[in-house]
Amino acid sequence: MFLFEIDDDIALKHLEIHDAAPLFRLTDESRDTLRKWLSWVDHTKTTEDSKSFIESGLKQFADKKGLTTGILYHGELTGVVSFNQFDWTNNIGSIGYWLGSKYEGKGIMTRAVSGLIDYAIYSLKLNRIEIRAAYANQKSRAIPERLGFVKEGQIRQAEWLYNHYVDHVVYGMLAHEWKAKER
Repeated sequence: MFLFEIDDDIALKHLEIHDAAPLFRLTDESRDTLRKWLSWVDHTKTTEDSKSFIESGLKQFADKKGLTTGILYHGELTGVVSFNQFDWTNNIGSIGYWLGSKYEGKGIMTRAVSGLIDYAIYSLKLNRIEIRAAYANQKSRAIPERLGFVKEGQIRQAEWLYNHYVDHVVYGMLAHEWKAKER
């Protein structure tokens, strides 16, 4: 089982089946905020849907195709940060994340993403980390910008979000850049 302690406040852990109810509760409490940027929210209607998500993440990890973790803040599940996919041929990982509404503004996500990047570069030996965020999603874009990622471009109409397309901004960080950062 994966458990990675980032600091005294935050840890990342594999979501387990017993986390389905708290994960669904967190999703449901944050539904209005999350729905604006995440198309899966309307399809998450029951604890069983959260359980299926967890099972999918565990299979993806077993197949070495991704890593989905719950973010624990003072031991409480507050959100999810994951490598949605690994490209092992090129040593690239693509990060996605979301945070429960009541936990925003505490620096949790920035620290969680930073910790996941440390794990990816120092333990998994990835060379490139990529984050994509909807162009208008300023809160999500603030994470890679705060962490010193390079804005590499914009992909037009990259995602269908309920009733319209949204552009994505692509951010990248290379292992040597991350290691050279003063932190």
